[in-house]
Amino acid sequence: MTLSFQIDNVRIGGGDLFLIAGPCVIESEDHALRMAEIIKGVVRSLNFPWIFKASYDKANRTSIRSFRGPGLKEGLRILKKVKDEVHIPVLTDVHQVADVAAVAEVADVLQIPAFLCRQTDLIVAAALSGRPVNIKKGQFVSPWDMQHVVEKCRDAGNSQVFLTERGSSFGYNNLVVDMRSLAIMRKYAPVVFDATHSVQLPSSQSDVDKPAASGGQPEFIPVLSRAAVAAGVDGVFMEVHDNPKEAKSDGANALDSRNLRAVLKELQAVKKAIEVSRATP
Repeated sequence: MTLSFQIDNVRIGGGDLFLIAGPCVIESEDHALRMAEIIKGVVRSLNFPWIFKASYDKANRTSIRSFRGPGLKEGLRILKKVKDEVHIPVLTDVHQVADVAAVAEVADVLQIPAFLCRQTDLIVAAALSGRPVNIKKGQFVSPWDMQHVVEKCRDAGNSQVFLTERGSSFGYNNLVVDMRSLAIMRKYAPVVFDATHSVQLPSSQSDVDKPAASGGQPEFIPVLSRAAVAAGVDGVFMEVHDNPKEAKSDGANALDSRNLRAVLKELQAVKKAIEVSRATP
């Protein structure tokens, strides 16, 4: 595997399992702060390294009527408040080159959304910001093709890059995770497994009275995340919400915050079992 690097107190690719977690979108200042405190309480008691995640704009919602977030200016203000008051590194999506400079002033990690992982100008701009870059593998991209994506970032002078697996399109409105992809992509950069988007059923919900939206199977979050840790990932990504049924984005595939501790304890147990096995002659 390639070089490891540090983001605040989180080591990326250094052998310790870390977490990226938070609500899909910034719903309000109060909610973002509340979720950050809830998650911090869990990870601190487990000594689990963590980066807070929330998006200021969800530019790829299924419906134009769906909630997108507070926007760049307000969203970054809220992320900075979370960062300063809860004392945690923060990560957020960036969808266009014009946003990169402003986002890099606040966010500790710039994330390239899966649908945009082939957008060279966006990746290069994110790399040139000097911030670490997390690139999510598109649902339509093979794991070996992500080598070229990593090279775009590194050729721009930024070696602080890691990849996130979020499932591959399997027919219509369904995703499947090929665990081989985790090992393949780890040849190019540290790898994170997105346990909540991987159980998404894209654009599968339709109601005449509501905007079209994606469904999900959150009951499989623990199963797939355990498998990913057993496969040797560096980190796990989870969208976590205190009331998924009322979430303004991706609630159908979010992890209920009340279940976070149990899931993380299982992941730590899997990680420890592997380490003990490898150390035993």
